[in-house]
Amino acid sequence: MTAAQLANLISLRPQGVSDSSYIDRVLKALRTHLGLDVAFVAQFRADDRVFTHVDADGQAPINPGDTLSHDAGYCQRVVDGLLPELIADTSLCPLAMELPETTALPIGAHLSVPILLSDGRLYGTLCCFGYEADPTLGERDIQMMRVFADLVGGQLDSELNRVRDRVQKHRRISAILASDQPSIVFQPILAVQTLELCGWECLARFNTQPPRTPDLWFREAAEAGLGVDLELRAIEHAISALAALPEHTYLALNCSPQLVYSGRLNPILEHLPARRLVLEITEHAAVADYKRLEQALAPLRQRGVRLSIDDTGAGYASMRHILELSPDVIKLDMSITQGIDHDFKRRALASSLIAFARETGSSVVAEGVETEQELETLQALGVHKVQGYLLGRPQPLADALVAARKKLR
Repeated sequence: MTAAQLANLISLRPQGVSDSSYIDRVLKALRTHLGLDVAFVAQFRADDRVFTHVDADGQAPINPGDTLSHDAGYCQRVVDGLLPELIADTSLCPLAMELPETTALPIGAHLSVPILLSDGRLYGTLCCFGYEADPTLGERDIQMMRVFADLVGGQLDSELNRVRDRVQKHRRISAILASDQPSIVFQPILAVQTLELCGWECLARFNTQPPRTPDLWFREAAEAGLGVDLELRAIEHAISALAALPEHTYLALNCSPQLVYSGRLNPILEHLPARRLVLEITEHAAVADYKRLEQALAPLRQRGVRLSIDDTGAGYASMRHILELSPDVIKLDMSITQGIDHDFKRRALASSLIAFARETGSSVVAEGVETEQELETLQALGVHKVQGYLLGRPQPLADALVAARKKLR
């Protein structure tokens, strides 16, 4: 197999293989093809170099994470042009024989080429060596090393870009948290038959330029490792309004499984009246282990905090959430609600979910109600509560309090 054929085969990275694992596979393929004993990637840093990836036939004399000064070994000397990239027999290279590593490891044959990133910066070196000399090594082999160094450089570029992207996201979310964001707006939830005020959905809003929707901020926070912090901040701001809102109303708080798992939610809710709290798990929240989530929610639900599945009907996940978590509240997604008055398929789906809720003792909230006709249809179908622009837009606390006083008159 030629160098180009082998490189093309290796470049087809299997789905799900990380950059780090991929580089390990590249090293093994390269070392095996050359018939040498050790292959490694060394990253050059300001004061030393670190072996980031190592593959060996048997026990390796070096390990990932080991460091050496630039003065030690072959790498820096190859980059500086003091040693050739290909040494088939170190005993014939006087400078190589002067280096302690040559006899200590030992190194009988050595190949080394620089790894360059896409912007031309030197990352380090890709190296292979054998304990014995190998006179069969030639120009073809060093060309193969260069091809594989390009492959490794491409993967390192990808990895470094992801690190930079994560750092930038972490800084943006940290700035959001430092500015005490997000703020909270409150959308009223009404009893469908009487249109009496029952509760409020608490929705996050961000004051940023350029404007971005809340879902993008929360997604970025999760990618930066600050998702739980941002969610917790939003919930803390929401529950701070609980005492000001009518005592008979509840707050619906959006909550991810990751926040529930963290154990940080329970302490901030434990001194609040549980009957006034509903945790909403969205259709878009991935749940890998329902049993774990159920156990994490148990202390809250035992106190009387209710569980809601949001966006029901928007996708398959919400149905799985309902079956596995037995929620107290099922929220019909606006994709079902909007147009339900003139679409028999939406009515049929809503009717089946309402019947399911009746059998399981859940209540049904329809969100996204925008017309009188939709409201009348939902009343006829037997949903329990409704929310939407027809009934009240999300609004800051001061405006929500004014609206609440009007409803209570």
